Amino acid sequence: MIGATEKKLKNIIKKNRTICFILIDHENKSKKQIIETIKKTEKIGIHGILIGGSTATDQNELDIITKTIKSTTSLPIILFPGNITGISRNADAILFSSLLNSNNPYFIIQAQMLSAPLIKKYNLESIPMGYIIIGNGGTTGYIGNARGIPTEKGDIAAMYALAAQYMGMRVIYLEGGSGVTQPIPSTLIKKVRKIFNGILIVGGGIRSAEDAIKISNAGADIIVIGTLIEEKEFEYKLKEIINILKK
Repeated sequence: MIGATEKKLKNIIKKNRTICFILIDHENKSKKQIIETIKKTEKIGIHGILIGGSTATDQNELDIITKTIKSTTSLPIILFPGNITGISRNADAILFSSLLNSNNPYFIIQAQMLSAPLIKKYNLESIPMGYIIIGNGGTTGYIGNARGIPTEKGDIAAMYALAAQYMGMRVIYLEGGSGVTQPIPSTLIKKVRKIFNGILIVGGGIRSAEDAIKISNAGADIIVIGTLIEEKEFEYKLKEIINILKK
């Protein structure tokens, strides 16, 4: 069943073609830093906020941070957990993801099985998503024990996406990884877009308007900006990205 947040996302995408989310990794960041980032990015024109991270998460801290963000903005707040500790009752929804190309069953189904009762208890809106690591995947690929898909093998990524669709997943997230220097090639994204009938998210290595428009033209519905917003003066580059997506 499609929930209110997912419906809202689909409507925003329909109006804007490609939209921009930021990814907040709250580890080692103060509430003040996070609030400042939210206010700056919302003013620039982002469409939503993902809260997550690849490493261990303090659930109590996550609850506090999510509640604080919720009181700061009216934008959709969606959990993007790297493990079962990344769940908070204070978010609007959760990307209930399976790391499809992991070599470890834990990240494909076991973590999901362990977290499902808590998601039900919190009455969190769950958005089923296939998560696919492209290339080495940075920290995410290492932690998730992923067998990264080579960037020139778009057909393999497309097959994973089609399998996810047949299993009922309504979202695909193509992940280049945190801290990577190059975004996922548009040729690979186009192959996935051609075959997948759902929301397509792309993240990792997006640092310029040029990167963003190539990914948008390749068929991404949502681009995710993470590492860029950790820079001291990120506003100018993010504003360029938002502006080019509006054209």
